[in-house]
Amino acid sequence: MNQIIIVAGDVSMPAELNEGPTAQQIWEALPIESTVNTWGDEIYFEIPVVVGQEPDARAEVEVGELGYWPVGRAFCIFFGPTPVSTGERPRAYSPVNILGRVLGDATQFRAVPQGTRVRIEASST
Repeated sequence: MNQIIIVAGDVSMPAELNEGPTAQQIWEALPIESTVNTWGDEIYFEIPVVVGQEPDARAEVEVGELGYWPVGRAFCIFFGPTPVSTGERPRAYSPVNILGRVLGDATQFRAVPQGTRVRIEASST
């Protein structure tokens, strides 16, 4: 698994990308910089990677999972319920390609406001 660092405002979090095709394309595009959008307990941001929906894409996700939303060409970080959740678990607006997961307390992303600059880079460790 490829290790990355996500830096959004005062939050810096290690994460890992899986071996899937979307995750590999994102890895090859690093470093990526963008601006955060918030949607419930999810932050997402447009990235310069354009891929379609993978066969195992899903809307039901877990706290700490990373996703790629093909509709918005966006990298998503899930850390709690979203406006379309039916309980405490996160739910994407529509299916996302699962990229990997945060290696730490994903709820720290609650401190990241709309419009914050975000950077994803390869981890040096």
